[in-house]
Amino acid sequence: MGFFKKSRQTHARLNVPALVQVAALAIIMIRCLDVLMILNTLGARGIGEFIHRSVQTWNLTLVFMSSLVLVFVEIYCAFSLVKGRNWARWVYLLTQVVATGYLWAASLGYGYPELFSIAGESKREILRSLVMQKLPDALVLFLLYVPASSRRFFRLQ
Repeated sequence: MGFFKKSRQTHARLNVPALVQVAALAIIMIRCLDVLMILNTLGARGIGEFIHRSVQTWNLTLVFMSSLVLVFVEIYCAFSLVKGRNWARWVYLLTQVVATGYLWAASLGYGYPELFSIAGESKREILRSLVMQKLPDALVLFLLYVPASSRRFFRLQ
């Protein structure tokens, strides 16, 4: 019984702002929905082919494994945000910069566009699609950095 009492006191003392809770939950939900949509789009056979194609060369394997690590880091950041870890905001921002930069470069023909790229006829169309794809992540970053309650929460922790 003493454990539960102490746990409630610790959790109540944190006073996590609702916007930070929404941002953390959004990160988890966005990544889970991304995975479900990929599974639905490719199906079991498509996933097998995708993984087989991803491990053909060391470079492709590195890109594939890095993308998986990136997803797990983002989810870890979400759990750390609720605990008030300021570094989690910065790491999440860094993951978004890396992911957006790689998607932009791969879509323009640098890197491995057959694995991760956005289709488009022109740079402008690709950029528009990229912005639309990253809009939920931009909203999460907004929730973590702009409202005064969010900034105050991470400053006090």
